[in-house]
Amino acid sequence: MRYQIDYIDVKNSLKNYIWIIQDTHTSEIVVIDPTEAKPVQDYCQLHQLKLAQIWLTHWHKDHIGGVPDLIEGTQIPVFGPREELSKIHLISNALQHDDQFKFHDLHIEVVATPGHTLGHIVYFVEALRSVFCGDTLFAMGCGRVFEGTFEQMYHSLNRLAALPTDTQVYCTHEYTLSNAEFALTIEPDNLALQERYEQVKQLREQNIITLPSSIEIELATNPFLRTESVEEFARIRTLKDNF
Repeated sequence: MRYQIDYIDVKNSLKNYIWIIQDTHTSEIVVIDPTEAKPVQDYCQLHQLKLAQIWLTHWHKDHIGGVPDLIEGTQIPVFGPREELSKIHLISNALQHDDQFKFHDLHIEVVATPGHTLGHIVYFVEALRSVFCGDTLFAMGCGRVFEGTFEQMYHSLNRLAALPTDTQVYCTHEYTLSNAEFALTIEPDNLALQERYEQVKQLREQNIITLPSSIEIELATNPFLRTESVEEFARIRTLKDNF
């Protein structure tokens, strides 16, 4: 395959991952939500790769902290949410819902997912059957509702739930085990969830990444995608905030 997806484990307290899309023909990469610059620079040096694009999902520091050092003295384009230009001054290519752009011949669609922040966007790459969803959708969880409303987040998650079921879900944090533990308090009789919890527990005991997930798996095991009303979503999200 021409394009391959890899990750950098930042090994910080927030358990961030930086996702990377590599064009194997050109040795150029996209970096998504770079928490810090040095891990990316080290990765490029180790694998003899060149940074070509940066994609940002929202303004929180653990998603944009590495950008200034990564683009210093370069013309590397920084893609990010138009709604958050006032908070991310280094965006060169401002994006909103339904915008499209390319990385070489790879076609990317932008989906607005407000809730965690008001301008949060995600990147759907149909050719790779992948969505890079920042802090909107997590494996068996979802982001906290900081700036938006429960209604916004509910509709944002429904938007992602409507993607093709084989879409791989690349979220930005290793929160899967704690999310699974909470999900079991909501759906203790969900057999798919019980099975997934055991798998995730084994992976984390060996310090192995639990991502990506998929839309199909999330529809079966993520209580936030299985709610049927804003009210039900708000109730569960509030419980999670105090879990």
